[in-house]
Amino acid sequence: MKKSTIWMLTAVMAVAVLGLLFMQIMYIENMVKMRNQQFGEAVMRSLYSVAGRLERDETEHFLDQDLNEAQRSFVPLSTSKFGDNDFSASDSTRILSLSRDNKSFGENNLSSGLNSQTRQEILKGQYLYQKSLLNEVVLNILNHASDRPIAERADSSSVREYINQELQFNGIDMPFEFAVQYPSREFAYFTTDYKKSADDKGIYSQILFPNDPNGNYSTLNVSFPTKSDYIFSSIKFMLPSFFFTFILMGVFTYTIILAFRQKKLSEIKNDFINNMTHEFKTPISSISLAAQMLNDPAVAKSPVMLKQAATVITDETKRLRFQVEKVLQMSMFDRTSATMKLQEVDADAVIYSVVNTFKLKVEKFGGTITADLQSDDPIVNVDEMHFTNVIFNLLDNAIKYRREDVAPVLTVLSRNPDDDHITITVEDNGIGIKREDLKKIFEKFYRVSTGNRHDVKGFGLGLAYVHKMISLFNGTIKAESDVGKGSKFIITLPLLK
Repeated sequence: MKKSTIWMLTAVMAVAVLGLLFMQIMYIENMVKMRNQQFGEAVMRSLYSVAGRLERDETEHFLDQDLNEAQRSFVPLSTSKFGDNDFSASDSTRILSLSRDNKSFGENNLSSGLNSQTRQEILKGQYLYQKSLLNEVVLNILNHASDRPIAERADSSSVREYINQELQFNGIDMPFEFAVQYPSREFAYFTTDYKKSADDKGIYSQILFPNDPNGNYSTLNVSFPTKSDYIFSSIKFMLPSFFFTFILMGVFTYTIILAFRQKKLSEIKNDFINNMTHEFKTPISSISLAAQMLNDPAVAKSPVMLKQAATVITDETKRLRFQVEKVLQMSMFDRTSATMKLQEVDADAVIYSVVNTFKLKVEKFGGTITADLQSDDPIVNVDEMHFTNVIFNLLDNAIKYRREDVAPVLTVLSRNPDDDHITITVEDNGIGIKREDLKKIFEKFYRVSTGNRHDVKGFGLGLAYVHKMISLFNGTIKAESDVGKGSKFIITLPLLK
């Protein structure tokens, strides 16, 4: 799959997922707004009903008060007053007494056979009397109701009960706090947990007794501490959709990463095959040429040429075997732990042996290699064969990445930084490694700036193998390098105790 195709699929899928997430967020936001609006409307209906009930309570209070006064000062009225429109009564509750008198009077007259006109006059007088009394009660409420303290007009226990009843009637069953506030913004009273400095956005207010003549209206304020939980409970069914959307985004992201990794791996493997083909082609061609020379009778008669052909075959066979060995090293990555044979090994002895083997190769390019082995305790628990390969690969890389204008200088050091470890340093004066490459040099198939150039042989497997082995030996390896000055690889291994 082409990279352009992967990027196109990534863009389409990203737009689809982000669009889905945006729609979910907008849906939840609209739901929250709608629930807040519905909640506010229900609360305001409830508070409006509470204010109405308080007004009715006040009316009943004045009626009861007038009734009590009427009972104390009542004087029976004559029936001649029924037609008088200009009388006044001190209390509206005389309606009840007058009703009883009129009822008794009417029954007596009806039983005496009064005519229809007389009965109509009696009823008219009764109506006008009651109307006059009610008008006086209303005027009394308008003139004197606002003189009462608000704490008496809106008793806190009654207010709490009314709010609770009206909220439940409107489908809201949740704790609330309330307060009654004067026009001066001072509080007449408030519940224990009411926050007087609460944000106005969280408080619902209703004017109490809006018909007061002076226009100084007290307000009933109600807040809901658990309102957020109440609103959230109505939209929590959407949370699973968010959860699955994020899972979808995670899977999609992981899939895209895998696609790019596979693409990169495919390219690396193609480079590996190309490099391997070239690496194998050279020794095979040399061996084939030497074999053809041996078939020549003239070569067979010349001991010198015969020896030269045999030497070429031997050298190229070793070279081919070495390349095959490096490929096999990587094939052991997943099963090395099962095939390794850890044993007590003298690290300095192994290093010294490898350095001696490399002397001829280094001297061939006019260079030098030295081993400065000063560790007091060089005994480590490693697989000797793989440990040898580790040192060999590091020295081989130092020769491969030498500078053409400078003779190679290789140094191998061993020290004991403490009583529990040994450090092995392989240092060269080669071309060095760029800073951006240092983080990747231990990755499988990765090769530094030389890329696919064949002036530097290899498959990008050596350092990956080294890192793998050192990790299996419970050690660490790090690289330090300056471009144009050389590289240094530092291995730290635990000592065998």
